[in-house]
Amino acid sequence: MAAPTGQDQDLRFFIGRQPILDLNQEIVGYELLFRAAGHHETAQFESQAQASASVIASALSEFGFQEVLGDKFGFLNITAGVLHSEILELLPIEQSVLEILENIELDDNVRLRCQQLKAQGFQIALDDHVYSPDHASFYKFVDIIKVDLMETDPEELPKIAAELRKFPVRLLAERVETIEQFNQCVKYGFELFQGYFFERPVVLNKKRIDPSGLAMMKLLKQLNADWDINEVEETFRENPTLTFNLLKLVNSVMFGMREKIKNLRHAIMMLGINHLRRWVQLALFAGKDERGLNSPLLEMAAVRGRLMEILTMRRSGLPRTSDVVEAAFMAGILSLLDVLFETDMEEVVSSLNLSDEVAAALLRREGQLGQLLLLTEKLEKTDFVAVQDILEQSGITFEQLLSAQLDAFNWRNSIVQDQRRT
Repeated sequence: MAAPTGQDQDLRFFIGRQPILDLNQEIVGYELLFRAAGHHETAQFESQAQASASVIASALSEFGFQEVLGDKFGFLNITAGVLHSEILELLPIEQSVLEILENIELDDNVRLRCQQLKAQGFQIALDDHVYSPDHASFYKFVDIIKVDLMETDPEELPKIAAELRKFPVRLLAERVETIEQFNQCVKYGFELFQGYFFERPVVLNKKRIDPSGLAMMKLLKQLNADWDINEVEETFRENPTLTFNLLKLVNSVMFGMREKIKNLRHAIMMLGINHLRRWVQLALFAGKDERGLNSPLLEMAAVRGRLMEILTMRRSGLPRTSDVVEAAFMAGILSLLDVLFETDMEEVVSSLNLSDEVAAALLRREGQLGQLLLLTEKLEKTDFVAVQDILEQSGITFEQLLSAQLDAFNWRNSIVQDQRRT
């Protein structure tokens, strides 16, 4: 993040993204969270974030929404000070959802200001909102109302949802941690969801991986070893769907090439081992998950892999094609396969014949790769106190982390663009 100016010159901020999903469990946006870097208690983090809202907004404008959001919406916490300031003019209207924090009194001045912002094209959300008929004047024009499940009596939730659904608003359930909660909220009329229920299978019952998944795992295992092009080609021949997708990938990566693809082996050789290995790692998710490009699991896995890869390159000084860097990317990408296939990570690790270092990272979060993987997980949960501790233990600087995050977000966005082009 670019350094702010003025009295806040030395303040630095962690950035976190929490995915917001629709009824199909596809990503439609992210809540963006910022906390000042340094050793502070959580409450002090919150206070500093509010006091430095102008710094956050200017930093956002400097590194750009596109880098962090791609084509998704950005949900931003808006304090009373920011709400009545000109800072909001820095934000891209078409991608911004302004979350009016729960500690803001919903009086006439706030209502008029929100109506002005809505007239400009902003979407307005009420954050962590507690229903009251006294707020009917807001319910008539705001776009989204966020309800925190952890702060709401489960027995009152259907009644609250029924009252709010009388107004032209979309209901967003926050802190949805289980698929059962998700299904209940759908039943009550919620349309948007925030929480990590999607990375927890209903029952971890050691399901057998389906044939298409087995084929992808077999291919990845072949590519991780001293690969033999004859074996790789045969695996593609046994799976026509894989072959079709491989040809699409070659056309995407080699966009504008003059040379036509002669045969399957030619396509494999044109793509190269590194591109092919990465495609297989990502395709494990895309092939299994019907949500495709907007799958939150694919999103998290891709960003984890790229983030770990970049940090490893910068810490080791080795190129991207080195075994050490490739192992970092692989550990990140594969870290959610147990959720995807609803099986134990032990089965995933054993079926791929992974190195001891990658296996230790995936199974026990041990070693340097395990530490990096833990770092990515803490970032996802916006546990910035833990992030600060891991940075100090690992020797990674704040600037390296932030630069790597922005690169990882951008890289993930480029995957989406490439896939849409094909």
